[in-house]
Amino acid sequence: MKSLLKADGKALVVAMDHARTNGVIKGLEDPGAVIDMAVEAGADAVMTTFGVVKRYRDNLIGRIPTIMRLDGGPSIFREDWLAYTEWSLLHSVEDALLLGADAVVVMCFPGIPVELETYKIVAKVAGECMRANLPLLVEALPCLSPRIPDPKAPEAMASAGRLAFEHGADLIKSYYTGSIDGFRHVVRNIPVPVLVAGGPKMDTVTETLQLVHDSMQGGAAGLVFGRNIWQSNNPRGMIHALQSLIHVSVLTPGSVRDALNILG
Repeated sequence: MKSLLKADGKALVVAMDHARTNGVIKGLEDPGAVIDMAVEAGADAVMTTFGVVKRYRDNLIGRIPTIMRLDGGPSIFREDWLAYTEWSLLHSVEDALLLGADAVVVMCFPGIPVELETYKIVAKVAGECMRANLPLLVEALPCLSPRIPDPKAPEAMASAGRLAFEHGADLIKSYYTGSIDGFRHVVRNIPVPVLVAGGPKMDTVTETLQLVHDSMQGGAAGLVFGRNIWQSNNPRGMIHALQSLIHVSVLTPGSVRDALNILG
């Protein structure tokens, strides 16, 4: 199976599938410009939607590894993020192959009514990916519910990722737990690489880079960041700064200060 990770086992993925849920969103008005920026700045992959890959295929395929989202639910005009009552497989692995995608991504939502449906989707897509030789990234996010009072607790994050792995994921996308030791617990319990999601745009650049530094120290295989890149004041500089924290020797980890200097 192909790998999305670089030779050092790490990757920075620029996520730009947000408009699938939000509709209009600041920073993604021109998907082609964001793609070109990501390629030119040296991102390792782009994660996006069927519509974007279809429309901007020439900007993506053959220029940068492309991860295509296959699943989805209602927009924010009907239901809130992480509180879904409906979720479906919308596109197929065959669609991804026809468009030239290098990998696919689906969700896993433990704790809410669509939980079982997401497991069914992960399992179905995992089998198709194995036959097609495509990596499957699963965004495994525990959701606030009576049995998950703290979705970002290490045990909740570790269990969500492990459930996704058990159903066939090749890579996991997870939130950072808030502490290096807590995230190490997540990584120890998931036998495939774990990439950290950026989530909402953080208040400061320093906060963003510190989270990345700590995630990498906790064993992350890289990042899947969207708003914290293309909503920043300097998207290219942010990619360079993030790469300085990701693709470094374990013996000489990159520092937040160095990353800030690179950002300028």
